[in-house]
Amino acid sequence: MATFARKMAAVAVAAAAWALVPGTALAGVVVSASGPSAGNFPVGRKLGDSERIVLRAGDALTVLDENGTRVLRGAGTFSLNQQEGPSRRSTFAVLTERRSARRVRTGAVRAGDLDTPVRSPNLWYIDIGASGSMCLMETERVRLWRKITEDDATFTVQEVGGEGTETVIFMDGEMLAPWDTRALPVTDGSVYRITQANGPIDREVKFELLESVSENPEDLATLLIENGCTAQLELLSEATMIAEG
Repeated sequence: MATFARKMAAVAVAAAAWALVPGTALAGVVVSASGPSAGNFPVGRKLGDSERIVLRAGDALTVLDENGTRVLRGAGTFSLNQQEGPSRRSTFAVLTERRSARRVRTGAVRAGDLDTPVRSPNLWYIDIGASGSMCLMETERVRLWRKITEDDATFTVQEVGGEGTETVIFMDGEMLAPWDTRALPVTDGSVYRITQANGPIDREVKFELLESVSENPEDLATLLIENGCTAQLELLSEATMIAEG
């Protein structure tokens, strides 16, 4: 966990330095930016509540604050304390809750059935369709999540460079299946390959274990950014989207 400690120390130092800027109250964190001014808004940058955000034509800035996520588009001058929209705190609470390991059945989701993207209902589920780093709060109740729930599906999980394997089975209509971590433990920094038997899924996931998780959306987003958990950051920002400014 030494790597985690170093990451947390870096985050704390950066937050402390920002807090010392006179007249600045932390309000949001940059999730993504594009356009001519993107270089001024790197992912992870903290924005003050009343800070003037100057955007040029063609700019799009996605910012997550305590009420949710919003996209600001230029040209224009904005500040987070002047942005309106319903709070998404309740959505954040549901998205980040630690749920039981029971299986969950839903109506089958078939490709092309939906006009809107199907998203995982929980930040801590392992999306079998995504690769890269995945942040976890705990290793005892790990669940795999799938977007398409039609038909049975069998997956093999194997630690890259290791010998242990685990078979995970989704039943028809189920979106969740448990990973038996007694048979194949999850460890910090380890990489696991998830493959589907006779199917298209072949992903590698690296786990970053978090010692604690803030109930503050901006702080959680910062943790995800620092640990490289991009897919979860995208899920967090998309699920809590308020409006475009």
